[in-house]
Amino acid sequence: MLPLPVLERAAIEMTNANGTGQSVMEMSHRSGDFKPIIDKTEALLREIMHIPANYRVLFLQGGASLQFSMIPLNLAAGAEPGKASRRALYVDTGVWAQKAIEEAAKYADVSVQASSKDKNYTYIPAPSAAAGDEAYYHITLNNTIVGTRWPELPPAKLLGKVPLAADASSCILSEPLDVSRFGILYAGAQKNLGPAGTTVVIIREDLIGKAPAWTPVLLRYDIHAGEGSMYNTPPCYGIYIIGLVLEWLKAQGGVAAMEQKNREKAALLYDYLETSRMFRSPVEKPSRSLMNIPFVPVETGPDKRKEIEIRFVKEAAASGLVNLAGHRLLGGMRASIYNAMPTEGVQALVAFMESFEKRN
Repeated sequence: MLPLPVLERAAIEMTNANGTGQSVMEMSHRSGDFKPIIDKTEALLREIMHIPANYRVLFLQGGASLQFSMIPLNLAAGAEPGKASRRALYVDTGVWAQKAIEEAAKYADVSVQASSKDKNYTYIPAPSAAAGDEAYYHITLNNTIVGTRWPELPPAKLLGKVPLAADASSCILSEPLDVSRFGILYAGAQKNLGPAGTTVVIIREDLIGKAPAWTPVLLRYDIHAGEGSMYNTPPCYGIYIIGLVLEWLKAQGGVAAMEQKNREKAALLYDYLETSRMFRSPVEKPSRSLMNIPFVPVETGPDKRKEIEIRFVKEAAASGLVNLAGHRLLGGMRASIYNAMPTEGVQALVAFMESFEKRN
């Protein structure tokens, strides 16, 4: 979901944004009409996330998936294509972490420091220490498919001077993050920030300018930082919507207030799953996500389980509860309760689940 007030304001301003007589989609990205929009969006993000002055904020394209390539290219690739310059450390916590690892291996000497694959990624593993000279240490903060999150960041003493890199796509702005703990944070917008198509990268300045000469120009952080995210046409409308979302978030009380709401929403569903005789959470308690909550039928035969899942998703949709099918790789059901999902939405889901359980 996007916040309803954001959608309503965007509708009002569709043909006349900021009194310009234009839609944001019609503006030149280099015009005096658009510059206040991107400047306001960056300023709000810096304010809300308490981003230190020695970090750059970039608005890019390509989703988090492109960052799987850009980070190793800029921080660990060698002087010649296909040759790594430095080692990069990764923690494997699911599909998106795996994809990041696979892509990084093309440009860096990758070492997987820990993995939860042994239990189908139902927990966050204890990370091992860095040696101290690696290019970066990468984690995926929230794992959408399996429904896990890092309950706390890897200890600073474990990392030493190795920069921490993190995919925050599905949890950014859901709870406070100490940006100074990271070398680079990145997030695809289509969860808590705005519509799909924009990627936010927050990178410490000393990590910019390390890409080898052969790196394609659009994959260089120094190019984007030097041009204020406008080397080429940025995703203007997405940046505008992110700005509206940030205004809404600030009016809600900021990230700390949002965390409290998110914990309350997640507790409603997790508490029900603890008492249900029909559904359960497959995720270990300390690692449970606040954003993505998978649930499955209690142990039955595979045919019966599939029958229950199909019937549940169909009847839920008929009741106005949509997008509850689990990821195609995992099955089951999954409720994504991002920032804009109101408490009433989770209450409605729990009420439906109780009714479904009684009827079945």
